[in-house]
Amino acid sequence: MGTTATTAAWFLIAVIPITIFVSFSDMKRMKIPNVAVYSLLAAYAVLGLITLPFSEYLWRWSHFAIVLAACMLLWAGRVLGGGDAKFLAAAAPMVSLQDIRLIILLLSATLLAGWATHRLVKISPLRKKLDDWASWETGKRFPMGFPLSVTLLLYLLLALFYG
Repeated sequence: MGTTATTAAWFLIAVIPITIFVSFSDMKRMKIPNVAVYSLLAAYAVLGLITLPFSEYLWRWSHFAIVLAACMLLWAGRVLGGGDAKFLAAAAPMVSLQDIRLIILLLSATLLAGWATHRLVKISPLRKKLDDWASWETGKRFPMGFPLSVTLLLYLLLALFYG
C-alpha cells in the first residue's frame, strides 16, 4: 500500500467523525455540507504535513486538483452532485496514487452495497423510524455521500492494517 499505517492512523482520527457526518447528512438532507469538505481538506493539510514526506505531501495536492476538475465536469453533466464532487476531491489527497486500483474496487463495491442497502431500508419497517430522510423521495437520485465515506474509511483501515 502507498499509505503507511502511521499515516492512516492519523488520518482516521479526523476522517471517522467527518465521514459519519457526511453519510448521515447526505441520507437525511441529500446535501454534503461544505464544512465537512473543508474539514476533510484541512485534516489533510495538517496531518499530511506531519505524517508524509514533504515531496509526497506536495504531490498529493495534485490529486485534489485533478479529481476536482474531473468531478466538476461530471457535475456539469449532471452525473454527480456538487457535494459528492467536492467530497471526492477533498478525500483524494489522502489516497496514494499507488493504490488507485484498490480505490476503484472499493468504490465500486461500496456504491453497489450502499445502493442496495439504501433501497432495502427504504422498503423495510426501519424506514418508519427514519421517515424524515429526504433520500427516500428523490426518485433515481442516490445519496452517494454514504458509499464515498465508506470507501475512504475502508481504504484507510486497510492501510492501517496492511500499510
